[in-house]
Amino acid sequence: MEAGAADALLSALCVAFTLGMFSTGLSDLRHMWMTRRVDSVQFLPFLTTDVNNLSWLSYGTLKGDGTLIVVNAVGAVLQTLYIVVYLHYCPRKGAELLQTAALLGVLLMGFGYFWVLVPNVEARLQQLGLFCSVFTISMYLSPLADLARVIQTKSTQRLSFPLTIATLLTSASWTLYGFRLRDPYIMVPNIPGILTSLIRLWLFWKYPQEQDRNYQLLQT
Repeated sequence: MEAGAADALLSALCVAFTLGMFSTGLSDLRHMWMTRRVDSVQFLPFLTTDVNNLSWLSYGTLKGDGTLIVVNAVGAVLQTLYIVVYLHYCPRKGAELLQTAALLGVLLMGFGYFWVLVPNVEARLQQLGLFCSVFTISMYLSPLADLARVIQTKSTQRLSFPLTIATLLTSASWTLYGFRLRDPYIMVPNIPGILTSLIRLWLFWKYPQEQDRNYQLLQT
């Protein structure tokens, strides 16, 4: 396969896998829409993913990378939709609005810094890429507490198998994409996504659903 065709295929895989990962939130959207409640739906992942999408959208725009632009533009629209629906059905919005205002404030200050105070385009690209990388790594590592809880309870109920597979495929494709572009800001932050996904798959193997149900019966 020629290099150009391989790059196009890899780009298409990045788009498909990432949009597939973003679409896992549609089940939460449907739940909120049908029940008109936000029970068992977490708000913060929608918000942080939205900020992450907007940050990478800025990086992709500055870099002129169409793959980054398409994926993160669609992702930002989806996450914003999830946020709006959540806030619509949330009876008490105080904490969620405060979190939204805080992250939007950080985002606006960051944009002001990168686009106003860093006039050199190359320096801006490097600093923005570093910011996006650190933010993405923190998102991938944030569920480690949940993984520890899974080991403690021997229950994988709090884990989503489809989301785990989607995250693994997405992280792997973006790692390869960053490697092809020789862009460490894309490649490096997706490696923790691969590692945490493999840990989750091991937990699904270690504590299968049948064993999970038996464990719950013993606890009762």
